[in-house]
Amino acid sequence: MISYKAGDDVGPLQSWPLDNPASAYVVRAGDPRTSGRIDAGGRGHKTRMGLWHCTVGTFDCTEQGDELMTILSGRCRLTDHASNVTYELGPNDSHFVIDGTRVTWEIVEELTKVFFGYKREGY
Repeated sequence: MISYKAGDDVGPLQSWPLDNPASAYVVRAGDPRTSGRIDAGGRGHKTRMGLWHCTVGTFDCTEQGDELMTILSGRCRLTDHASNVTYELGPNDSHFVIDGTRVTWEIVEELTKVFFGYKREGY
């Protein structure tokens, strides 16, 4: 069983540069650096579960897969471009994003989240 709680040491993560063409990243402010780890699923699967970490900064991207996330540490503002609604998220908050949603991530305090993703055609 995999289990995480707010404030847990999540162990080592790998650098995940903001360079996936499908996500069409645009850095808006700062120098956000991302890292992560897939703990289950991933390439060749319809689901994936893992951890993601980002330093302070702001960027736009198109989300790849339906995703349920829970913030373990840090704070962010996540803005959905279609609805122009901004969600303020912090430790223990959960949020769901639909595959293909264009969003702005404003990381206001270094952030770590756990996520579960689903992509109908697979990752």
